[in-house]
Amino acid sequence: MSHERLIIEADGGSRGNPGPSGSGAILIDADTGVVVTEISTFGGVASNNVAEYKAVIAGLTEAFRLNPKANITVRMDSKLVVEQMSGNWKIKHPDMQVLGIAVQKLVAGKNVSWAWIPREQNSRADALANEAMDTERDSVRHFEALETEPSFSKEFSPTSPSSVRAPGDVTEPLTTLILVRHGRTSLTEANKISGGDGDDPGLSALGLEDANAVAELLAGLGSKSALAQISKPTAVVSSPMKRAMETANVIASKLGLSVANEENLKEISFGDWDGHTNQQVGEGWPEIFEAWRGSWEVAPPNGESLETFDKKIRTARDAILKKYSGQTVVVVAHVMPIRGFLSLALDAGASGYWVPQVAPGSVTIIRQWGNTHSELVTANFTAHL
Repeated sequence: MSHERLIIEADGGSRGNPGPSGSGAILIDADTGVVVTEISTFGGVASNNVAEYKAVIAGLTEAFRLNPKANITVRMDSKLVVEQMSGNWKIKHPDMQVLGIAVQKLVAGKNVSWAWIPREQNSRADALANEAMDTERDSVRHFEALETEPSFSKEFSPTSPSSVRAPGDVTEPLTTLILVRHGRTSLTEANKISGGDGDDPGLSALGLEDANAVAELLAGLGSKSALAQISKPTAVVSSPMKRAMETANVIASKLGLSVANEENLKEISFGDWDGHTNQQVGEGWPEIFEAWRGSWEVAPPNGESLETFDKKIRTARDAILKKYSGQTVVVVAHVMPIRGFLSLALDAGASGYWVPQVAPGSVTIIRQWGNTHSELVTANFTAHL
């Protein structure tokens, strides 16, 4: 792959400022959104700004090695470095002057532009800087390029809606939601209803296999796998229910992340029907069962209606989009919450809660620009299972 356009996300940190420092840079092919290289460099005792400059130098050096003629955009959350390298601010500190000159020599005669981004949109480079400070080691990870341009890259836009038919008034940053249904449980295997207020079983042995398979798939995002065009996750959010948390913990461990809980991601409550099969419910509650099917307002005895549940899902989605704006977030939940996210993304209304199939361990990916613009990448993806 020629890498004619590259994005460098760079960041640096210091624990003490000055103190033990680390620099992180990630190189992304701008035309496909695929991560090409990750660089993590330990810098000894230095300041934050010095570490940031070292991250830029490492990223640019690697970019020019890949393609000396590449059109490069350097994105950072350091206003200082961006403004200094853009020529708007002077460099006053002697250590930074030396590094600034080194950067200017690297970019002389090259196609390089500079862009400031909010801190939350630079979490991948920040994670690499912290990796260097944690390990006190340098690390460069190259990801094997495909011999031919993948088919998904032809019509996939890394930062904006891919369809030309999409509305053009997109102003919010892209947040990618990777919706994962938890792995199998004993109730799943017995085809029994398992809602938000009934028994809370953990994963079965097969369910743990599901979780590990999903974790392996998501670890390849941004570099390899069938979903390589999706950026590597920077956060994991889960329903507090045991089966979801156990799945989320497996994924988070693989990705080197922690898990945050979102109460409104719990499964819908089936009330008195919990623990029964569909056949048992149809035979035991025939009239209300028929009234409930396809209904927005009717709830199971002591359970929730879709009308009530949908309000929780809207609250959960809006909270995630606000907290993790601009990031790629793994959201581990259940059948009905995932259908709710799909319904909102596709403006499907009530039918969105029964049309999509959502298998255990499946992956559904929705790209969101705030809560107004959506793009469905894949639904009920199960090739990894």
